[in-house]
Amino acid sequence: MATTLFPMSILFFFLLSLLNLPLQTLTASTDQTIKTFIFRVDEHSKPSVFPSHYHWYSSAFADPVQILHVYDTVFHGFSATLTSTQAASILQNPSVLAAFEDRLRQLHTTRSPQFLGLRYQQGLWSESNYGSDVIIGILDTGIWPERRSFSDLNLGPVPARWKGVCETGVQFSSAHCNRKLIGARFFSKGHEAAGRFGGPGGIGGINETVEFRSPRDADGHGTHTASTAAGRHTFKASMAGYAYGIAKGVAPKARLAAYKVCWKNSGCYDSDILAAFDRAVSDGVDVISISIGGGDGVSSPYYLDPIAIGAYGAVSKGVFMSSSAGNDGPNGMSVTNLAPWLTTVGAGTIDRSFPASVILGDGRKLSGVSLYSGKPLNGTMFPLVYPGKSEVLAASLCMENSLDPNLVKGKIVGSSPRVAKGLVVKKAGGVGMILANGVSNGEGLVGDAHLLPACAVGANEGDTVKSYISSSSFPTATITFGGTVIGVKPAPVVASFSGRGPNGLTPEILKPDLIAPGVNILAAWTEAVGPTGLDSDSRKTEFNILSGTSMACPHVSGAAALLKSAHPNWSPAAIRSAMMTTASIVDNRLQLMTDESTGKPATPYDFGSGHLNLDRAMDPGLVYDISNNDYVSFLCSIGYGPNTIQVITRTPVNCPVKKPLPENLNYPSIMALFPSTSRGTTSKSFIRTVTNVGPMNSVYRAKLEAPPMGISVMVKPTKLVFSESVKKQSFVVTVTANTRNLVLGESGIVYGSLSWSDGKHVVRSPIVVSQLESL
Repeated sequence: MATTLFPMSILFFFLLSLLNLPLQTLTASTDQTIKTFIFRVDEHSKPSVFPSHYHWYSSAFADPVQILHVYDTVFHGFSATLTSTQAASILQNPSVLAAFEDRLRQLHTTRSPQFLGLRYQQGLWSESNYGSDVIIGILDTGIWPERRSFSDLNLGPVPARWKGVCETGVQFSSAHCNRKLIGARFFSKGHEAAGRFGGPGGIGGINETVEFRSPRDADGHGTHTASTAAGRHTFKASMAGYAYGIAKGVAPKARLAAYKVCWKNSGCYDSDILAAFDRAVSDGVDVISISIGGGDGVSSPYYLDPIAIGAYGAVSKGVFMSSSAGNDGPNGMSVTNLAPWLTTVGAGTIDRSFPASVILGDGRKLSGVSLYSGKPLNGTMFPLVYPGKSEVLAASLCMENSLDPNLVKGKIVGSSPRVAKGLVVKKAGGVGMILANGVSNGEGLVGDAHLLPACAVGANEGDTVKSYISSSSFPTATITFGGTVIGVKPAPVVASFSGRGPNGLTPEILKPDLIAPGVNILAAWTEAVGPTGLDSDSRKTEFNILSGTSMACPHVSGAAALLKSAHPNWSPAAIRSAMMTTASIVDNRLQLMTDESTGKPATPYDFGSGHLNLDRAMDPGLVYDISNNDYVSFLCSIGYGPNTIQVITRTPVNCPVKKPLPENLNYPSIMALFPSTSRGTTSKSFIRTVTNVGPMNSVYRAKLEAPPMGISVMVKPTKLVFSESVKKQSFVVTVTANTRNLVLGESGIVYGSLSWSDGKHVVRSPIVVSQLESL
């Protein structure tokens, strides 16, 4: 009836997007389907008769045409297209240490430098010369080299140690590299093999109608992350007028190398990712940024995870590794990229927003966000419909072809990606859209460059809209847009989508490590697609505003470049420690950070050690360093044998007779796990060693904030004295809990902290207490 009277409407619906990726490992099979397998080979076993490892592999294991990549820097071995029977046969060779199927992964999709505490001509930006001569490798979707963010104006010569190249391909020549973008490569062999033989999920191959067989970015994600990490100062930057101002990366003078491993609409394959790690490290990068992850809520063991393996090889050679925590929050145990040699970055908001409002027919005004930049509704009230009333899930989620044009045409519609829902509404004739969160995402909002007037609202406002529609005989609404607002409080807030702890592989290691800006981030964009990334979006924009832990990760990559430039001798672990121990846990109201999904105080399962604070990270006072041998001891402690560890470390190892404890890895955070089966008072001790990187003669004293509810914490000694000859000091933290009356918070933990201070520096480590259920 309403459709006859009102030929125009606003659509309202619920956002329920989940990323589900298949976990695949090698199993014996009679299946003769050809797949890509990755083999880890003991490089020391090569017979001397073969001039190279490639000759050995192509003679003893697989035909040359089957071999896709040969790995020789962060990993030793090869990938090849084989049947499961052939792969199982190769695995019988004593020189082959491990084999696993190629696996499909996905991307974890301007005021932020100031929000991190960076200021012109002072502090870390000036002391590191804006990151000049540090090289950041970006493993992503490639790069759009013509953007102003990648100008080499006034940059010095390319560092002499650089060994990389500018690979040529479709619409990409060596001339596209310069003194800023010093290298670019693309990796497609695993991807193309999946297309020929049918890879995981049936995805693979390069669609050359939308892609470039070259380092050129057809997706936008890689250009965005590269410019977030190290974009040059760019004036008059905005996305259709939103976030107008000067855009710049965290390390504006750092050099960039783009490694294209992900392809538009079809993800990224492990075999290609591992090849990019191998090449990036041999090329000479100092930092690797990888905003990629995968899994279906189950993380692969480290020895079956090429990102973990490639990252270990990089870190062991002094390369800092920044990775995204994943976008499957706010669910517990949703954090990805868990290896302790990776720096795992969650996402927080910044103090900038793009407000929009839904005005209901009864006068109520509901707050939301939007980046819509087209013709406004000018206050006109339109009929309001909710397709979910039909109780058809596809309609309530505005899936393709799910909406009845007779119901939707000319209306505002309320509850696939968020912008794709708008396209569905627009195709069906709707004039606007209200996008409401499901209950799990709570009030967490991100802006989108919608194709029609649209506003995202939280779960509570969504319930209000639904209630209004069901109780009104003639529901109407309009949407207004408020542009850009800065100085928003509170900020930072932990983004509802940000991957959460606990660590599903090694719960003794707290993950994520920290959070960084990851909501509504302005950075450079490709010319190949519009700001929504939809094929039907013909708009062009130099910059785009995106959200995700993908955006948080390159903030830490840029930060690492600044720290590496200011402190060239610091190890990757020392750089991470500097960020973690100086991170902030309060917002701009000086109150404990909150969780966007609940509005309640956040915990270390949400933010790790806290929010990146670069002003303080430059001069942390003390650092928790970790050597390659420490990581080997950690792998021994979690039950890996020498052969399994060699898959990761490349070199044979021997585990000590007395098994180490994983919680004694010299990590900047402390995770105290008590068995749920124990009764009575139980204690756990943690050994840590700090290295003085501040004034030579320093005295640090301990300050403890014990977790509440019957838990006591002791530290011995309580004073650390450093001198010219004493640069390292060790201490023991003992956590005691009465498990009979241990009361944990809603997230399953309680927490406090240990801070070492010399009067100037404060070196803070969270102490998190939880119970571990026996399997």
